[in-house]
Amino acid sequence: MKKFSALFTLFLICAIPAFSQNFGLGIKAGLSSTEVDFKSEEFIPSDSQLGYHVGLFARFGGAGFFVQPEFLFTQTSGEFIFRSNPQAQGEKFEANFNRLDIPLMLGFRVLKVLRVQAGPIASLNIDSNLKNAGGTVQDAEFSNATLGYQAGLGVDIGNLSIDGKYEGGLSKFTDNISSFQTDNRINQWVLSVGFRLF
Repeated sequence: MKKFSALFTLFLICAIPAFSQNFGLGIKAGLSSTEVDFKSEEFIPSDSQLGYHVGLFARFGGAGFFVQPEFLFTQTSGEFIFRSNPQAQGEKFEANFNRLDIPLMLGFRVLKVLRVQAGPIASLNIDSNLKNAGGTVQDAEFSNATLGYQAGLGVDIGNLSIDGKYEGGLSKFTDNISSFQTDNRINQWVLSVGFRLF
């Protein structure tokens, strides 16, 4: 894994001078439809919740290929019901995630306006919490950083960029809730609008 990371970093360093002629920087914002996916019979996810993100993106490329790093403040949430056993009525919880997302999209252009893209996304926890009817749950442990992936399409019209992506989790957002071990991951559809400043 370390060798792969070193080779990938070396590739980016070598590619930047060749791609810098097509460098651009812009702002972007958008909405997401989020579902918290539990791998546990005790935690039953509810319907998808709406979230938002806002931040900056850069793009550089050449010969039809591009690299697009982004820095986004993201707010997402998820609701679920906890049942200690199948006969129990269950207790409703709401998880709120405020984080810094850093996706790194790699892709290529089709017909000059369409982009096909995919890549990893690192999420750094800023302020996340879990609430039930009694208020904030104090013994829920959130991960400081998680890793996921994104893949999707983009369209460029002048300085305007529109992106539609699917995001899947590769690592857990919480290690446990009270005495129960959890393996919850965030999966979401993301729609963004960006404007290239230069």
